[in-house]
Amino acid sequence: MPIELWTARMERPLSDREREAMLPLLPPERRERLMRMREVEKQREPLCAYLILCLALRQKYGWKSLPPIALASLGKPYFPDHPEVHFNISHSGGAVLVGLSDQEVGVDIERIRPVGQRMMVRLAHVTTEEAFFQSWVRREARAKRSGNGVGTIMRSESPLQPGEYYYELDTFPGYAAGVATRSRELPGKLHRYSLDDMF
Repeated sequence: MPIELWTARMERPLSDREREAMLPLLPPERRERLMRMREVEKQREPLCAYLILCLALRQKYGWKSLPPIALASLGKPYFPDHPEVHFNISHSGGAVLVGLSDQEVGVDIERIRPVGQRMMVRLAHVTTEEAFFQSWVRREARAKRSGNGVGTIMRSESPLQPGEYYYELDTFPGYAAGVATRSRELPGKLHRYSLDDMF
């Protein structure tokens, strides 16, 4: 099965009604952590990420609700009751990306923003913000797929290993995004949403 991808761009704040409708979708521990955030506007992307995950699971598998989510030792989420379904989510500065597959998958999306020249050269050996975030996204998606933890992305990037594949994604202007997999098969359709499409 090819990896299927869902992405959304949030160009406005959530209403109280939307926020209240999304909160029950989150796993209890994630919901508790979110509720401790003082700035309500920072809740938007995580809430929308789980809403998109629910929409993707309903569309792909007909599931009416989000099954229990557990975390592997280094924090990678998975469905313990459905080991055949792999997922990954990412959110950054007004955008969300969700991937579903029948094997391990890692996704990342980042809004391209100013970065110091020294940091770009030190971490990625590049000189433009776009190239820096393309490198960052590739590293993070690979780390999330492998389950090794995102702490590994601060090291020099290693070449793709045999049987490891990475695909850049064209999501929204001003963002870098990608998906890491062990499948040679190209990712399937990228489903795009706006915040208004989700309600």
